Amino acid sequence: MTNAVVIEALVKIGLLIFGLLTAAAYLVLLERWVAAWVQDRRGPNRVGIPLTNIRLMGLGQPLADGLKFIFKEEYTPRHVDKWLYSVAPIAILASAMAVFAVIPFGSVMPVAGVKNPIHLVVAPGFDVGIVYVFAVSSLAVYGVILGGWASNNKYSFLGALRSTAQLIAYEIPLGLAILGVALASGSLRLETIISQQAASGEWNLLNQPLGFLVFFVASLAESARLPFDLPEAEQELIGGYHTEYSGMRLLMYLIGEFLHMVTAAALIVVLFLGGWHLWGLTGHEENIHWGTALVRVVVFAAKVLATIFFIMLIRWSWPRFRFDQLMALAWKVMLPLGLVNLVMIAVMVEYGEHFHEIALVLGVWFLSGIVILVMAVTQPLESDNRPRW
Repeated sequence: MTNAVVIEALVKIGLLIFGLLTAAAYLVLLERWVAAWVQDRRGPNRVGIPLTNIRLMGLGQPLADGLKFIFKEEYTPRHVDKWLYSVAPIAILASAMAVFAVIPFGSVMPVAGVKNPIHLVVAPGFDVGIVYVFAVSSLAVYGVILGGWASNNKYSFLGALRSTAQLIAYEIPLGLAILGVALASGSLRLETIISQQAASGEWNLLNQPLGFLVFFVASLAESARLPFDLPEAEQELIGGYHTEYSGMRLLMYLIGEFLHMVTAAALIVVLFLGGWHLWGLTGHEENIHWGTALVRVVVFAAKVLATIFFIMLIRWSWPRFRFDQLMALAWKVMLPLGLVNLVMIAVMVEYGEHFHEIALVLGVWFLSGIVILVMAVTQPLESDNRPRW
């Protein structure tokens, strides 16, 4: 490995860490904006510090929050397992950031005087990118379990148990949705999946609407976003697995939580929304100039932000599930839908060339609608006679 390659990798890692930490800080502000807008109340969207007749709209709040956490007392309760108590937030933050090593933020960026263009991903050419993403992101559950166990608190422990059951249940339909994408593209490389969608002009959302639905719901559950935030439900568990945490340890948990949301949004964009591709704007050729490369980065970032905005809208628009409803949704609805989607994609890959393309896509949409309707009508989310969800 040459010095130039090492320097390039270090620069990418530094920019990635800085960008992710900054994004996590200002996504908190964005969520407060969305909350105030949805609930029609005063918030950072309308309240700020006057500065030459321009209101800052809370733009300094993330900086103030960061300084508050830095100077806040690092209190360690006496009853905790001190070593595991400190390791847990590090584990969840490290796993949340390591995932982005294989997520491409664009295609390539040509640089004057450099023979080979720079790939806009930390680890280019990773042949099993999807496997790496799920292997590393699955390690985050250890941070939750260790935090709940080490806290020696019943609320924290209940949150850890909930998280364990929730992640195990929803990883199965999540994996089935991923298998559909991998089967259709014939590759586990995220860059290849994006390139194939760009070359054909058809995003996987159009060909696999049912797979998109399964992946979107399961990714919300995997990132513990409302209405799936059972591991830390404030009304029931105070704060769940991080009840006993404060200071920088709590900050690591909060940053990890928001980075998991960013990971979910980025994977949704890469796998189903064409990645950096946008019709008539980003082009298809590989030998691109720096302007096109920059446009692709902007398009990818805009898609990710739009997906995050939609996830935040769900938080302030949808009530939280009960835990029995949460598990029933995974095993009785999402798992069958994931299996149906996988079978449909297998049939399309094997026999798709014998059908007219438009009729095939319309057929996929029709079958997806029928399956969703049947599941909604025939599958109760509860095992007793209480009102259905």
